[in-house]
Amino acid sequence: MFDFRFYEIWRSEEFISALLSGAFNSFWLSAVGGMLGFCFGLMLAISQDKTVFWGVRYTARSYIEIVRNTPFIVQLFFVAFGLPLLFDYQWSFFASALLAITLNFSAYFAEIVRSGIDTIDKGQLEAAKSLCFSKRQTLFDIILPQALVKVYPSLTSQFVFLFLTTGLVSEISVEDLTWAGRFISDRNFRDFEVFIVLTVIYILLAWLFKLILQGIKRLAFPWSVNK
Repeated sequence: MFDFRFYEIWRSEEFISALLSGAFNSFWLSAVGGMLGFCFGLMLAISQDKTVFWGVRYTARSYIEIVRNTPFIVQLFFVAFGLPLLFDYQWSFFASALLAITLNFSAYFAEIVRSGIDTIDKGQLEAAKSLCFSKRQTLFDIILPQALVKVYPSLTSQFVFLFLTTGLVSEISVEDLTWAGRFISDRNFRDFEVFIVLTVIYILLAWLFKLILQGIKRLAFPWSVNK
């Protein structure tokens, strides 16, 4: 029978510190990347409206298709190693990881938000027009609140799923939770126990994100909570 030795992890302050630091880095990279990705994704979704100039519309659509049809690891390497060569700049790998996560999240969020916008009854748009609402008022006061409420569960699920893929940033030496697991297992050779611990931590972080996102929904859309 396999001899579990979890104490090989807990007895070292260095290992515990690596896990805590990795969990924190994974959390804030996903949280900040998620917020920036949502803002960018919202702009991409709005840019696909038929009233928008066709060049902007097709550029946004092309970007979304490219990101959604390429692996995140390829996008990460392109941002971390390709962009510095193209634009002759040097960022930290943390900054590159955050940018890659933001760009990746934005494409998925944009498609979800766009689908929500498409479900809004056109009669409401005609009513807003008859009441002399401006396009901005119609978008932000009528369309987006309803669309975001409808797709909020999908946005939450997509965010959690994308969060679970961010462990790939360890491939460019970003010290996230997955990196911490590799760091520990390379030193105590207890891979099975280490990745059981990582699994538990990832589950706890996913639950924490879900609780936070539910709280945000209650604050942002209080009128929809009981629906």
